[in-house]
Amino acid sequence: MKRALFIIIFLACSLGIFAQAPKYSNEFLAIGVGARSLGMSNAQAGISADVTSAYWNPAGLANQSSDIQIGLMHNEYFAGIAKYDYAGFSMKLDTVATVGFSVIRMGVDDIPNTINLYDNQGNINYNRITKFSVADYAIMFSYARKSKIKGLSYGGNVKIIYRQLGNFAQAYGFGLDLGVQYQTGKWQFGVMGRDITSTFNAWTFDVSENMKDVFEATGNEIPENSLEVTLPRLILGGGRQINISDNFSSLLALDLEMTFDGKRNTLIKSNFVSVDPRLGVEFGFKNIVFVRGGVGNIQQETDFGDKKTTTLQPNFGVGVKIKKMISIDYALTNIGDSYFYSNVFSLRVDLNRK
Repeated sequence: MKRALFIIIFLACSLGIFAQAPKYSNEFLAIGVGARSLGMSNAQAGISADVTSAYWNPAGLANQSSDIQIGLMHNEYFAGIAKYDYAGFSMKLDTVATVGFSVIRMGVDDIPNTINLYDNQGNINYNRITKFSVADYAIMFSYARKSKIKGLSYGGNVKIIYRQLGNFAQAYGFGLDLGVQYQTGKWQFGVMGRDITSTFNAWTFDVSENMKDVFEATGNEIPENSLEVTLPRLILGGGRQINISDNFSSLLALDLEMTFDGKRNTLIKSNFVSVDPRLGVEFGFKNIVFVRGGVGNIQQETDFGDKKTTTLQPNFGVGVKIKKMISIDYALTNIGDSYFYSNVFSLRVDLNRK
C-alpha cells in the first residue's frame, strides 16, 4: 500500500513541477496501440490487462491471463501515407511479477528530396532527386507487480525515444511512466502517469553548406540544435463488468486524460488543466466474439458564422478469440481531425508454460 501511495504522490508532484513548461512533443505516443483499445476510443487505463498494458497502464501487465503474450499491430493513416506499427512481448516471472518489452514506430517513407534538384548551372536535373524517411521510434521496458493488498497492482516503464528526419536531423529522448490498478468485485480502477518527469528530446541537425544556401535563398531559417520537452499527462480510468447472461457479457470503461500544457480544445478546459474524456464499451459472446464501440475527442468547433457546435469522434471494433490462444481484433478509427478513417488490425498470442 505504501508503494502505491508513493507512486500517486510522486505523479502529483511531477505534474505540479512541470505544469509551466511551454513546449511538448512526441505526440505519436498519444495515438494508442491495439485494435481492441482503439475500437473502445482508448478507454483503457483501468481495464487493460494484457501485453498492450505496457502502453496503457503498465500495472495491468501483472493481471495478464497467460504466462507469455505477444502483440502485433499495423495501421496506416492519411490514405496510407503514414504507417504506424507496434510489437510487444510480456512474460510472467512468477505469480506476482511481469516484465514487458514494446516497440512503436510511426513513419512516412520514400519522401522526395528536391534540395539538389538544380545543378550548379541552374538546370533541373531529376537524377539529383533522392528519397528519405521521417520516422519516430519508441522502445519501452516495463515491469509490473501485484501488491500484497488483494486487487492492487503497480508498474512502470522506461522509455527510449529516437526520432529521425532522413540524414538531416535526429533526436534522442528518455522518459518514465508509472501506473496503478485496483480491482474489487466487478469494478476496475486505474491511474496512469505518462512522462512523469517530462521526457526530453535532444535534437541535432546536420545541415550541409549546399542546404544552407538553399535555406537562405528560400527565406527559411537554418535549424539549430535544440531541446524539446514532453510534459506529463495524468489519466484516470475506471470500468465495470456487467454479465448479461451466461453467454453474453459487457464491459463499460471511462478514461479522463488530463494535460497540463495550457488550454486545449477539450470538453473540460482551463489554463492549468484540460480534461479529455473517453468512453468505451465491449460486448462479448461466450468470451469468443466481441463487438466494441466508443466515443472520444470531444471538441467545440466554430464555423464561419461564429456558430459553435460540439463534435465527437466515434470508433468501432470487433474481435474474435480462437482456442483461447489467438486473438484477432479490428477497429475503424482515426487519429483526430483527419477525415480519413483507418482500418486497424492487431494480433495477440497467448502462451502458457507446461
